[in-house]
Amino acid sequence: MDIKTDSCVEHFLAYLEHERNASPHTLSSYTRDIAQFATEVWGGDAANPLTWREPDRFAARRFLVESQKSGCKATTTARKLSSLRSFYRFLEREGYVEHNPFSGLRPPKRDGTLPEIFSIEEISRLLEAPSRAADAGRAGGDESAERQYAALRDTALLEVLYSSGARVSEIVGLNESDVDLLSGTIRVKGKGKKERLCPLGGPAGKAVGLMLEAGHGVSGKSGRGRPVFMNLQGGRLSTRSVERLMKKYLQLADLDARFSPHALRHSFASHMLDAGADLRSVQELLGHASLSTTQIYTHVSVERLKKVYSDTHPRA
Repeated sequence: MDIKTDSCVEHFLAYLEHERNASPHTLSSYTRDIAQFATEVWGGDAANPLTWREPDRFAARRFLVESQKSGCKATTTARKLSSLRSFYRFLEREGYVEHNPFSGLRPPKRDGTLPEIFSIEEISRLLEAPSRAADAGRAGGDESAERQYAALRDTALLEVLYSSGARVSEIVGLNESDVDLLSGTIRVKGKGKKERLCPLGGPAGKAVGLMLEAGHGVSGKSGRGRPVFMNLQGGRLSTRSVERLMKKYLQLADLDARFSPHALRHSFASHMLDAGADLRSVQELLGHASLSTTQIYTHVSVERLKKVYSDTHPRA
């Protein structure tokens, strides 16, 4: 079943893209969730256009229950509910359907898992890993320009991720025109194509400056539209490449290999709150639309304080 050929879905996706400025990733997510619901209701050989008036509240509830039974995390099931509720809200507003079968359904309770974060000491070890790898390469006789650039790039990449708290996708999407080293800021494009300014700390700004200077010898697009973080062929570094680099440096720093690049964003938020930053400021720096999303990090901070108390207080 090619869900995109359905006129209702096509209209909805066009609305998301042109009126809500949804990213390609968001469009893909909505399409996948709607297609899964259609398969659940009609099977894989339903004729188009689909009769979206047909599914009732029981069909909607059954879809969510089956999602949980199939092993989906609570957050994934909640996302599917949100996607289909938005889809049906659009269909209701446009007159395609009379009722929203997903209206009033509650998402499953989240499992309560808190985001894993680095300690400040672990962050230091991770940020030093690229230069240590470069030193080891030079000691082995490899003093190539490519290795030197890669070491500067990887140091700058990790520094910027931790310094700004930005998402990996936002950082790899940076062009040189988005970086202002004089003011110590970068301009990132977040979810819904919303732009925001993120600060760069001193070490991160210095690392970016050194990388950009070394990067002039790397072939690729020139000018202010040039990617900030490039592979050795001059193309834009991908999120998948960042994940591979992260695994490499976690191993070199003798850190838990389960950490993802996103842990640097989690650590940024938690460390800011630990140091006394107010929740609203952290929300703006992270680019969260809702304060409730940011509040998860207050729980992380409390859990860390409780652990410190338990480990150190003589009467804990």
